[in-house]
This record gives sequence, C-alpha cells and structure tokens, in this order.
Amino acid sequence: EGLTQRFHRVIALDFVGFGFSDKPRPHRYSIFEQASIVEGLVRHLGLHHQRINLLSHDYGDTVAQELLHRYEHNKTGSILINSLCLSNGGIFPETHYPRFIQKILKDGGLLSPIITRLMNFFFFSRGLCSTLRHCPLHNDRFLFSILQYINQRKKHRDRWVGALTSTSVPLHLIYGPLDPVNPHPEFLQLYKKVLPTSTVSVLDDHISHYPQLEDPAGFLNAYLNFINSF
Repeated sequence: EGLTQRFHRVIALDFVGFGFSDKPRPHRYSIFEQASIVEGLVRHLGLHHQRINLLSHDYGDTVAQELLHRYEHNKTGSILINSLCLSNGGIFPETHYPRFIQKILKDGGLLSPIITRLMNFFFFSRGLCSTLRHCPLHNDRFLFSILQYINQRKKHRDRWVGALTSTSVPLHLIYGPLDPVNPHPEFLQLYKKVLPTSTVSVLDDHISHYPQLEDPAGFLNAYLNFINSF
C-alpha cells in the first residue's frame, strides 16, 4: 500500500518456477531467462518507454543486475532503469553462504532426490501445500534446477558485479544485518568497498534475510527516503 501511494503504478511478479507461476518440467532455470521474462512483461504492459524504478530482493537482486547490464550496454532497451534498490541478496559470491540444505541440493548429488522427497513428505503431510500445481516441491528436480542460480552467480560474477560498479543509475541497499546467508559485517564491508557511491540503509539488529516481511515499515521508509533523495 505504501508503494502504491507513492508511485503511479506498482508491478509485482512471480518469476517462473516461483509462487503461483508455472513450473515447467523438465526445465533449466537461468537468471538470463528470468531477466528476459521481466523484459517481456514490461513490453506486454506497454511500459518499455517508461523509466522504471526496480526494487529487488535475494534471487531478484541477480535478475536486476542482469537487467542493469543489458540497460547499460543497450542489449535490449526493454527496460529503462531509473533507479535500483537491492536487498539481502547474494550480490557477491565470496560473501554468500548458502544454507547446508541449499549446498546439497544445488550440487545435484546422490542425496538430492532423497532430501527433496523427504521435504515433499514434510510439507504435504502437514497440509502446508494446498495443491501440487502451486507447490514447487512436487518436482524432485525443481530445487536442484532453481538453485543453479548460486553457481550462475559465481560464473558470471564479473558481468553482474560489473554492472553495479559501472552504472550511473542511483543505487541503494536495504539490509537486514542478522542475515545468515549474507552475514554482517562481512557482506556490508565488501558492498561499501566495491560500491562506494551506493547509499545504504541498515535496519535494526534483529532484522534478518527478509526485511520487507520482518520490518515492512522500516523497509518502506528506507526505500522512500532513497527515492526522494534524487
């Protein structure tokens, strides 16, 4: 609601494979495809000539970095980026520490299908997933495939971090410092070193990986302060 009061139009989407979006199988998920889908949505909505403020989180941070790279290099011209605000994502592979379960699943080892099936049983036996269609865990290969973004971040680090270091687009970071995946102070120190021109909002000490859910008012205020600064 706070965003809709500030902006003429607010668009939120589920990436393919997430939330209520389609989960094709088999499918090789990639950050590049997700960025192209966002561009396609913007064109579909007739907004490709409008300047857009991007607000991203976690996986979405990497998609936003790819969109920023394309914007800066005139690769597609589908999204004219007015500003970019990141939050609690693995922007730097060297300070990103996936949870143990993520490490196992992303590597696709022998334990991956066993763990995924156990996770299926845990969720379905407790009624936490209402339908197979809307739950990504029904696909044994889904988690392995979607978690390949962790490896993609390492492979394309120069491209995606380089997009941030070379851009003239206003940058901001909203950060929950209790994040175990992007830990404080290591992550924040590197961010400020690599991106000294970016502004930063560090939320209260008890805010973790999902600041937009854990402290929605603080998150919104931090974002609007950024937007109103230029």
